Formats: sequence, structure tokens, C-alpha cells
Amino acid sequence: MFFLFSLMVEAQLNPQSKKITEKFFPEFKALEDITPALNKKRGFTDYRELMAYLVKYEDKYPEHVTIQMIGESQKGKSIPMVYISNPNNKDKIKVWMQGGLHGNEPASTEALLYLLDKLLTDDSYNYLLDRIAIKMVPMANIDGYEKQDRFAANGLDLNRDQTKLMAQESVALKKAFSEFNPEVGMDFHEYRPYRRDFAKLSSFGITSAFDAMFLYSGNLNVPENIRNLTNELFVENAREALDGHNYLHHDYVSTDEYGGEVHFNQGSNNARSSATSYALNNTISTLFEIRGVGIGRTSFKRRIHTGFVIAISYLETAYEHMEAIKSELAIAQASKADAIVTSDRTVYEDTFKTIDLDSNEYIELETTFRNAGQMQAKLIRERPKAYIISASQEKLIKKLKALGSHVEILSEPTTLEVQTYNVIAYDRDDMPYEKMNRQTVKTELSIEHISFPSGTFIIPMDQRQSNLIIEVLEPEAPNSFVSFGVLETDKGEQLPIYRQLN
Repeated sequence: MFFLFSLMVEAQLNPQSKKITEKFFPEFKALEDITPALNKKRGFTDYRELMAYLVKYEDKYPEHVTIQMIGESQKGKSIPMVYISNPNNKDKIKVWMQGGLHGNEPASTEALLYLLDKLLTDDSYNYLLDRIAIKMVPMANIDGYEKQDRFAANGLDLNRDQTKLMAQESVALKKAFSEFNPEVGMDFHEYRPYRRDFAKLSSFGITSAFDAMFLYSGNLNVPENIRNLTNELFVENAREALDGHNYLHHDYVSTDEYGGEVHFNQGSNNARSSATSYALNNTISTLFEIRGVGIGRTSFKRRIHTGFVIAISYLETAYEHMEAIKSELAIAQASKADAIVTSDRTVYEDTFKTIDLDSNEYIELETTFRNAGQMQAKLIRERPKAYIISASQEKLIKKLKALGSHVEILSEPTTLEVQTYNVIAYDRDDMPYEKMNRQTVKTELSIEHISFPSGTFIIPMDQRQSNLIIEVLEPEAPNSFVSFGVLETDKGEQLPIYRQLN
């Protein structure tokens, strides 16, 4: 079985995979050869080609396109961000678009390059720019993309780095996102259709049946109206657009083993990845996974077209519902809901449509789902008025500012009634995860009157990023500064973070 999987991950060399492609994922030949990769027979768009392509449109459409460098990759290559809109005085809805965060997902970048052309050259689409302002980062992980590797140059997965911000690319992207402060956030990816766990399922293994999967957050700190608006309006419209091209779709699933059984994890609630990180900024946020990792240029035009169809659908939805979206986001920002520190996925049995490798037919696979779209709260705390952080913790403050948080500083010594975090249970992982030794803590809150010196940092919760602040500062939260080991601690210690309730 493992030998079968080894063959499948190089799908373009697998005769069985060729049959699957011809039957279920035929090429979309009508796609125009516009982008750099589509104008060559091998490989994908490299950095030089990317820059030449972007500059071409900036030169030709100077009133509509502006290129800004938002930072550098670890190997010193400037990261381009493209601003796209019509030069009018109309109110706009701001849309963030990102591709290539994983360097081995080339259709994510190519779909955005194709979209750029169509928004500027095709009358069917350029009206969208009358009411939409786009900031697009087509190749977020340049170093990884140049060698078609998932990771950044320092080995980090940039979509596991959205809260700890250990890579300079992560900091640059997060600062650019926060400064733009978009109402809609879109992150384009590709997924691996032949997974190791898939080789263990059915009689002879399976492969994914879906052209695209949608990953939108089930995190309970994301206001419910944002979660509903994302799924019931934006994702639903995109589902219908994909149906119009007979492209199959599903909410995003990955696999993992639990007690020796392969289970399907559906959705996400992790602030360390973009779908939830964006949503915690009160942004309509979705990460799109298109079938593509490990299959080279197989069905490449179909993959690009899938991303393009989704992108246009989201832009059309934003254009048509701009006022309602802005109104719902204002309601979300005014929410004073309790802080959900930890939660669990709902677990249930269901069937999953997939392609059986033995019969080369669709089957309904009976499996166990762990659904992040149906989270159950475990640890709930009252939302504070503000968090207070000791003046010594400048490293945390730097990360909070990169995340877009507003930070105030005490100008003189002040005594405040606060809740303190006292660590009563502690465990530290021996094996690093994403270059950090993770910590698991349990804290006990107590009320104290503390005299804070001048220079102490105040993080008010009356700001758009308040839900993300909860995720990084509540120590038990699974992607907090404490849980990732950014702030090291131990049993018996009091954390240099405090909660001000009144």
C-alpha cells in the first residue's frame, strides 16, 4: 500500500492517475495563454517573469494599477503587492487577495495573474473595479516558489505562522494586510489529491474528487454574523459558480489518524492560518484549496480557471452587496461577546464523496468527521476592557503591532484592579513544531491591585482586531504567544499579561 502511495504522489507518472485525469478532471482548453506559465511548456512563473508581467500592466494602466514592495523574502527578493481599482471617488469595498503562500502551489499564483489581466482588459469584469479596491500579493512566498517548495527559506510553513510571526515574510504580509484593513480576504492555495492516508482507505486507495474546497473559519471568537455571511452568501455563490462549470467542490477536509483510524478533519478554527486570522480581524475570509499539489502541470488550465471562477464570484458578491457587508461588519465590530479560549470540534459519522482507485468510479466513503464548523466552547472568559502587558515584553508588543493592534502606553505610574494569570499546570513539548517548542498551560485567575510603572503597555479591546488579540494573549488558546512558546513560562509563575475588566 505504501508503494502505491509513493507512485501516486508523482501523479503525472502514474497511468492510473492519467485515467482519473481524463475521466474526472479534463483540461479547460478554452483558457487563454495570457500568463507567463501558460506561455511556456515547462515549469511555472518565476520571479523575473512575475515582475515583468506586473510592470507591463502598471505601465499600460497607470491609473488602475500600482505596484508596491511590502518587504523582502529571506533571500532578499522584494515582495510585490498590486493595487487595482478605478480612479473614481465612489465608496469602495476593500478586497485582499493572496497566492503562492505555499511555494509548491503554482495555480494559486497563476489564477491571480490571469484575474489581473481580465479585470483590466475584459469589459465583462472591469466594471467591478468601480466599487472594489483590490490589494493583491500573487507570490507571497517567493523563495519557496522559486524552487517549488512549500516552505519559506528558513523551513517555516508561512500558513502556520500567522500569530507567532517568526518569518519576515509573515510580518510583511500581516502589516500590509492590517494597513489595508480589508472587508474581504481571499487566500488561494492548492491541495494534495493523493495523501498518504488515502492509500489506507477503500480496497485499493482513494483520491480526492473535488476541483476546489472552501476553508472558512469556525472559530467561535469570529462573530456569528461574519461566519454566516461568509458561508451563506460568499461561499454559496461561489459554489453555484463552480456548478455552472461542472466543477465539484466541498468544504475543506484533511485527514489524520485517531486510535489507528483515519478521520476527516473538516474546516479550521486555528488563528495560526490565514482563513481564521483574517476572520478574527472582522473580515469576510476564505482560503481556497484547488486540486493540484504533486501533479505538476496536469490539468493546469483547469486549476487556474477554477481559481478564476471563485475569484470573480467573490468580487461580484462584494460588488452587489457592498452596503450590507459594511453594515454587518460594523455590527460584528461592536460585539462584546465573551472570550472563547478553548473549544472542541463536533465528531460524527457521515459519508464522503471520493474516487476509488480500484474501480475508477465515485464512491461514498463512510468515515468519521471532526468538524470545525460546529465548534463546542470549553473554556469561556469574560471579555476584558483591555489587556495590560509589562513594559519588559517589547517582543510581544512588536508582534501585536504587526498584527494590526492599537497599543497605548502608560505615561505615569498607575494602580489598577486586574486579573492575573497564575500558571497551575504546565507541559512543554520536547519536539519543536514550526521551530518552536509548544507549551500547554492551565492558569488560575485572581484579582489584584497592581501599581504599574510608566511604560506599561495597554491593549484596549475597543478595536477591530480585538478577537485576534484574545487568540494571542489568552494563554490556554491553542495559537497564543504562550502556547507557541513565544512567551516562555513555567508552573508557579505569574504571567506578565493582565486582564482589566472595568
